[in-house]
Amino acid sequence: MRVYILLFNAGTDSEGIHTVQIGDRNKVLMFEEEDDAARYAMMLEAQDFPKATVEAIASEEVEDFCREAGYDWEIVEGGKLAIPPEENVEKTDWNLEGEPSTTSAAATDESEMSTEELDRIRRKLEGLL
Repeated sequence: MRVYILLFNAGTDSEGIHTVQIGDRNKVLMFEEEDDAARYAMMLEAQDFPKATVEAIASEEVEDFCREAGYDWEIVEGGKLAIPPEENVEKTDWNLEGEPSTTSAAATDESEMSTEELDRIRRKLEGLL
């Protein structure tokens, strides 16, 4: 099944996938409809997030990535209005300038793994086109 996810700094060394933090866990939202993902991205922008890119990807690829990264995931059904949380995390594993974040060794390692995994997924998707 094809889903839509949100990426920040898409295609850069500091690429990051949007997650919702619940307690100490991160959850990736997978939207069934591109319009719903785009609407969510606009709501994030209204909360002073940088512009997010909506990317189409196979849900199995996202689930594999989440398992490896220790993230949860949720499929947002088409037509369901998902609303971003009121509060945002202060620090991210990526930064707006596109340079890898060096806030901690753990964040750097996780960012590198995420980029590699997303690159692998992107190559697979490009092969489908």
